[in-house]
Amino acid sequence: MTDSANPRGLIYAQPMGDTPVSGLNGGRFLFATALLGAGVAISQFGSNGVEQAMICFAAGLVAIVAMADLSSPAKHNPQAAAPIREPEIKPISQHRDFTSFIDGLADPVLVLTGTNVRRANSAARKLLGEYCVGEDVRLVIRHPAAADLLVDTSAAAEGPIQLVGIGSRDQRWEMLVRDMPGGERILHLWDRSGVYAVERMRTDFVANASHELRTPLASIKGFIETLEDNEAGADPETRARFLNVMFREANRMQKLIDDLISLSRIEAEKFRVPDTPVDLPELMREVQTVLRHSHPERGADIVLDIGPDLPPLRGDRTQLSQLLHNLVSNSMKYGQAGTPVTMRLRSSRNGALVRLSVSDCGEGIAPEHLPRLTERFYRVDSSRSRAIGGTGLGLSIVKHIVERHRGRLEIDSEVQRGTTMTITLPADPRTPQIDGSGPNPDLTVPA
Repeated sequence: MTDSANPRGLIYAQPMGDTPVSGLNGGRFLFATALLGAGVAISQFGSNGVEQAMICFAAGLVAIVAMADLSSPAKHNPQAAAPIREPEIKPISQHRDFTSFIDGLADPVLVLTGTNVRRANSAARKLLGEYCVGEDVRLVIRHPAAADLLVDTSAAAEGPIQLVGIGSRDQRWEMLVRDMPGGERILHLWDRSGVYAVERMRTDFVANASHELRTPLASIKGFIETLEDNEAGADPETRARFLNVMFREANRMQKLIDDLISLSRIEAEKFRVPDTPVDLPELMREVQTVLRHSHPERGADIVLDIGPDLPPLRGDRTQLSQLLHNLVSNSMKYGQAGTPVTMRLRSSRNGALVRLSVSDCGEGIAPEHLPRLTERFYRVDSSRSRAIGGTGLGLSIVKHIVERHRGRLEIDSEVQRGTTMTITLPADPRTPQIDGSGPNPDLTVPA
């Protein structure tokens, strides 16, 4: 500890072990003890108690003086008085394993000396450029908030700051700067784009759900107010037409609420893998029969193509039925009238996978829409979707059902040619698999 007598905080070595200083101190201790003993012996010749006490006191005083030098080892060992400087603290970037450590991090990390970039891991070089080392960090990270934090070192401990536009326009980052021993600073970037995307989806979902419910409610309310009018409500034809519209809007609201509840239930069970045997070919035939009765005009176009030697499948029969209804209904709505809607089922060559596809011959979907088709309430053509009774949740429900069954959903579409939705599901792992041949047997499906 640094004090007024030692302002530079130097450490003085203390004598240890059987050194010459230790032997000298031992001899002085014996000498002092002998002096004290001699004083006690001489005091016996004193004529009275006072003289004896004086002699003992004098002997003790001499012994104390003899022992006084024990507390000053520097007098007898000049090397012990030499100050030992504390070891110099090296910058953290000079540690022999530091480069390997930061290169193993997935997040971008920079080591700064002042405002100069001294080190950068591979993630930082990929994001900010291979030649960022040696540059001024304010030129590497061109952001006003980052520049203020990097110049004002006192603000480094205030917590992370939000940055937008580094790497790409929509990417969001959190930047944290911390001082390290040796005069260096560590700059750490966290990619928070995924968190913001989830928050945006949640906000959009609430807004879209509110809008989808508010629209039919407004229609129903308006027609009720019209029917309350004595003149309009008295006309049977007008009343029948308005009641028919109100009935359709009420059904639309009911279907929307049913889809929301279904989606919530599927999400709540997504971590529980379904384990019930399902006869998928039989389920496909059942869906075909139901849709042919409910949609006689378009239902007649449904075609089944079920391959041989299909492995058994385990899943949730109700959810797989809902998946088939949603896919086939979409193909019936958006495919051209009179063209086939084909449900095809095949297995991989080794029997490890089952591939289900539903295809139509419709207008197709432009490539820019494909990545967002499974988002909730996303529609390529909103007005057309509402006109034919869509809620905008069908493919989102399909995606979540496939994820719960640990499968994969693929969407292929070509404008003016049609769309194919393909779902790959794992077969029952307890079933012995066939030893397939050829390249990538798990991914090869017979035509």
